[in-house]
Amino acid sequence: MKTLHLVSLGCAKNLVDSEMMLGSLELSGYQVVEDPAEAELLLVNTCGFIRPAVEEAIDEILTLAEFKQADPAKKLVVTGCLVQRYQGDLLKELPEVDLFVSIDDEQRIGQLISELPNSQGISLQVPSRSLNNSNQPRTLSTPPFRGYLKITEGCDNRCTYCMIPSIRGDLRSRTIPDLVIEAQRLGAAGVRELTLIAQDLTAYGDDLAAKDNLTALLRTLIAETDIPWLRLLYLYPVSTSNELLQLMAEQPRVLPYLDIPFQHVSSQVLKKMNRRYTGQDLEELIIRIRTHIPDCALRTTMLVGFPGETEQDFAQLLDCLQRWQLDHLGVFPYEAEDGSVAAGFSGSLAEEIKQERFQRVMELQAEISAAKLQQYIGKKEQVLVEGFSRETELLLEGRTRYQAPDIDGSVLINDGTANPGDIVTVHITEAHTYDLLGGIVSR
Repeated sequence: MKTLHLVSLGCAKNLVDSEMMLGSLELSGYQVVEDPAEAELLLVNTCGFIRPAVEEAIDEILTLAEFKQADPAKKLVVTGCLVQRYQGDLLKELPEVDLFVSIDDEQRIGQLISELPNSQGISLQVPSRSLNNSNQPRTLSTPPFRGYLKITEGCDNRCTYCMIPSIRGDLRSRTIPDLVIEAQRLGAAGVRELTLIAQDLTAYGDDLAAKDNLTALLRTLIAETDIPWLRLLYLYPVSTSNELLQLMAEQPRVLPYLDIPFQHVSSQVLKKMNRRYTGQDLEELIIRIRTHIPDCALRTTMLVGFPGETEQDFAQLLDCLQRWQLDHLGVFPYEAEDGSVAAGFSGSLAEEIKQERFQRVMELQAEISAAKLQQYIGKKEQVLVEGFSRETELLLEGRTRYQAPDIDGSVLINDGTANPGDIVTVHITEAHTYDLLGGIVSR
């Protein structure tokens, strides 16, 4: 049996690609090992959208290169967005790597590796044109009770700070029948929470027939699968339709949770970002969501320190966050990405200003989160059990419908027993800044 050590970096969309490659390599006779010292093949699927992700990927590659140096028979293979974005530079800067595989070539990774050392594996097409489908083998790397369904590839939004379209290409949507086949397979394998992911879920079907859209896909998944929890990541603000919100209000299997990246609230900053909405549009969106789904958990991301962001713009952001009382928030200091339109903008802010604004938003959201979670005390909530707590085996850990895996807080369970993947009812007794505590009252 050939051995493989896989490192998957970046977002959940990248994780799906890693699982596709893992499925292909297992069919080629590879078995995953946790210790890279025991692996014949060292594989890194990289993220390359922002500078910190690039730095993390390079560090990971160099770390695995040390194992290859100790055992030259090992093969070091690098795939993903870093390869797509910097391939020419990587060939020169990382001679330790045996094979760079472009996104378009990931589907035939087993063949490319089998052809080493003669395989080139760099027939790069920029931007990418690949698209996953249900015929590809896939091995889940998540716990068996939850998984991701990537419904599109690429993006047609041209945000000035973002490199995704130049790396991943224009929007390509998978067909509804193809997605249903994969969802049914995942459900049969035990997946109880299926998270639909895309760079922009609301753009799903824009390149297909007029009747094919996110709402139509969800209706079909509800009708043709029995997966109890369907979660949505990520939506574009002005494309979040009342039709979708009404479906969510009617169908409890579509969880009352929306991750909608706002990026900012100032209309002048949003215009420079080439986001197709204003601060007033966001106000109206939140009203629409809370009218249709009063208990909906809202998550967003904000980018602080964008070129030209004034103190007034930032004060407006803080004011909106205070008024909106969002459930979850991710915050990022702006990084000028080589090749992006925004990298050429004037008005760059000093790093200390960006960091100071970042800290102020984080502190405000911590206060909001702590206050918001108080509303759950005394309530009984459905919780998907993940297993033992990451901190102690004296507690179980799970998530409510209002908490997405890996990015939000969790529920610590101090009374009752359950197995990973069980959906149980928990009586919430305590609330902290990001986490809840309670005991199981029924299964």
